[in-house]
Amino acid sequence: MNASTLATLGTLALVALVAAGCGRESTAPATGAPATPPPAPAEAAGVASRDFGDYVVHFNAISTDQLTPEVAKTYNIVRSRNRALLNVSVLKKVEGTTGKAVPSNITSRVANDTGQVKDSNLREIREGEAIYYIADFAVSNAETLVFTLDVTPEGESSQLNVKFTRTFYSE
Repeated sequence: MNASTLATLGTLALVALVAAGCGRESTAPATGAPATPPPAPAEAAGVASRDFGDYVVHFNAISTDQLTPEVAKTYNIVRSRNRALLNVSVLKKVEGTTGKAVPSNITSRVANDTGQVKDSNLREIREGEAIYYIADFAVSNAETLVFTLDVTPEGESSQLNVKFTRTFYSE
C-alpha cells in the first residue's frame, strides 16, 4: 500500500472518528444474539460502535462536505451539505490487536421521521487490511434519519443489529 492510499484511508477514518464525537468511542454492552434477534434499540447520540462479544461494529453518518476533496474524489462521492455518507466496518476481536477487519454481509435501511426510505445500498471498499462499507444519499436541512443495520460477518450465521439516529443540517 503506497503513502497516498494510507493517507486517504487515514483521512476517511479520522473524519469518521471526529464526526462521531471527537474520537471518543463508546460501546453498548454485548447481548446474546438469538437466531432471529429483536429490533436493536437506538444507540445514544455520539456512540460510534457496538460490541457484540467476538465482533465490534463501527458505524457513522456524516455530511459529505466534511470529506476532503481528495477522499471524495477517491471514492466517487459528491461533497455537499445536502448529502450524507454512511460508513460501516466490522472488526473481529484479536487479543493484543485493535482487531481484524472482517468481510460482512450488511444491509442498511435509512428512513426519516416521516417514514421515507433513502436509497442506501452499501458498497465495499478494501484498502490493504481495511474493509469499509459506504453509501451516500441526499439529505434535507434538519432531517433526522434512523439507520438500521443488519450485519452478518463472514462465516457466521447470527445477525448483529445496530440502530442509530443522526440529524443533518444544510443551512
